[in-house]
Amino acid sequence: MKIAIANDVAMAAEALRRVVASTSEHQVLWIARTGSEAVRMCAENRPDLVLMDLNMPELDGVEATRQIMEQSPCAILVVTGRPQDNVNQVFRALGAGALDVTATPMLQGKADGAVELLAKIKTMDKLIRHSGGSQAMLPRSASAPERREAKTTKLVAIGASTGGPLAVSKILAGWLPPPGCAIVVVQHIDENFAEHFAKWLGEQLEMPVRAIEHGDELAPGTVLIAKSNDHLVLDKDYRLGYDATPKDYAYRPSVDVFFRCVAQHWRGDAVGVLLTGMGRDGAEGLLEMRRAGHTTIAQDQASSAVYGMPRAAAELDAAQLILPLDKIGPMLRSTTGSRG
Repeated sequence: MKIAIANDVAMAAEALRRVVASTSEHQVLWIARTGSEAVRMCAENRPDLVLMDLNMPELDGVEATRQIMEQSPCAILVVTGRPQDNVNQVFRALGAGALDVTATPMLQGKADGAVELLAKIKTMDKLIRHSGGSQAMLPRSASAPERREAKTTKLVAIGASTGGPLAVSKILAGWLPPPGCAIVVVQHIDENFAEHFAKWLGEQLEMPVRAIEHGDELAPGTVLIAKSNDHLVLDKDYRLGYDATPKDYAYRPSVDVFFRCVAQHWRGDAVGVLLTGMGRDGAEGLLEMRRAGHTTIAQDQASSAVYGMPRAAAELDAAQLILPLDKIGPMLRSTTGSRG
């Protein structure tokens, strides 16, 4: 895989170069020292993957990611020092089209950082090949008690990948779902950052958000976030849990796996929503939901950061409705209702 590095700190860039060069499968295509240089070099010599820092001169990593995804789309992995200290910036980059985030390995230090980075690169490689190439937590207010309701009668299942965090926040913003309505989000994101995603999303919404623990029940009025690299499942008793199989599936957690569980086990009203993302995950599961009689929605091409997953759903005729992002939220309210 041809890998580019965008990092203005010489020591960090050299650490990344050495990690990539330590394997025979990958090569360093180029190194950019500024965000604008990264945008230009992507246009001139597009890599398979960019290792993108967040803090750079001229253009930061968020804006560089946005411009690259608009002008020369390719896979982008945010690699930055202590990403947990830059949560807002990380999710802006993910919203702009970056696939995932990891910490910058040290030039001299423990090998853990290098091992984790190589594991991320391996996952990116699988995603890129599976997609046909690069082109192709806690409630908002801890003091406020969570509203508990006796029975879940409606379920909104949302799947997303590249660009998903911002897309999810936009369709759920300002909405208080009706009694009995639970919301589950399966976002492709590493388990080490899932709790941060839940906390960040809770700051954007008017309802509580929390990560799902194995064995949890559906919680009406709460947004539940998949938090494991294993796949989120729903059983016939409506209990949520995690399952490692299929082990060789590149998309983790898989939207397909959860959508299929909804199609097989859920007997109330349900809406499946497939948002922006690279690859095909979620399309077949959405089709099963449609065949089971549930409402299915896919994001349209113009509003998607990457039109991979929704495109696959459209090709399978899995989505009853193909809508721009700003129309999906109103459609959810129309389909399931609102509180008050």
